[in-house]
Amino acid sequence: MEEKKTPAKVGPLRRWLDRKLGASSADRPAVPIKELHERDRRRVLRHFLELENADRLLRFGSILSDERVAHYVAGLDFSRDMIYGVYNGVFRLVGVGHLAFAPKETSPVKEATTKDRVAELGISVLRSTRGRGVGSQLFARAAIHCRNNDIDTLYMHCLSSNQTMMHIAKKAGMEIHRDYGEADAYLKLPPPNPRSVLQEAVQEQYAMLDYTFKANARAAVKWLDRLPRRKQK
Repeated sequence: MEEKKTPAKVGPLRRWLDRKLGASSADRPAVPIKELHERDRRRVLRHFLELENADRLLRFGSILSDERVAHYVAGLDFSRDMIYGVYNGVFRLVGVGHLAFAPKETSPVKEATTKDRVAELGISVLRSTRGRGVGSQLFARAAIHCRNNDIDTLYMHCLSSNQTMMHIAKKAGMEIHRDYGEADAYLKLPPPNPRSVLQEAVQEQYAMLDYTFKANARAAVKWLDRLPRRKQK
């Protein structure tokens, strides 16, 4: 007999966000994923520096030193690329997705598209947060943005030993090509429709409110920590 899964409990923050946005359980994203901006650069750097050597190898294709990681983050263009993040309850960036755009002529999957551009996605999730669907949700968030912006091919390049990314790619139905221990995978995306446009807008609003709540809570904690303690009698 198949075991029935107990529905995940919805916390007070999720219920408040649902009321604020008028969202139903079907509209609510499993993981709030926020578009990141220049103000988040320092936290993006901290996220990548927290990756262990094995995880840096899987994310970047080589074990980058702290200096090279800092150089990579300093070169991120938040106005050109789409960079997404997942913040936990203590305002720590635990997942990052980097969606970069390039002319199809420079892409290894240029034959797969008739559009002018393709998108390449890189994902990293801290070890302590894995197994909660964060990587899959980052992928889905990037895919719907591509779909709504006239890009029909989403590409990922990673080591074949990166089982997590291989799982995400296969689950999404991506076509995978392996060569010399590395893998190229791409997904053909359908054109946008009113539902996909609304879905992306709701997800970003939900993530923005979640971000604001957590940022304010973090600021309040820091303010309380600075208050002088009452003298014991």
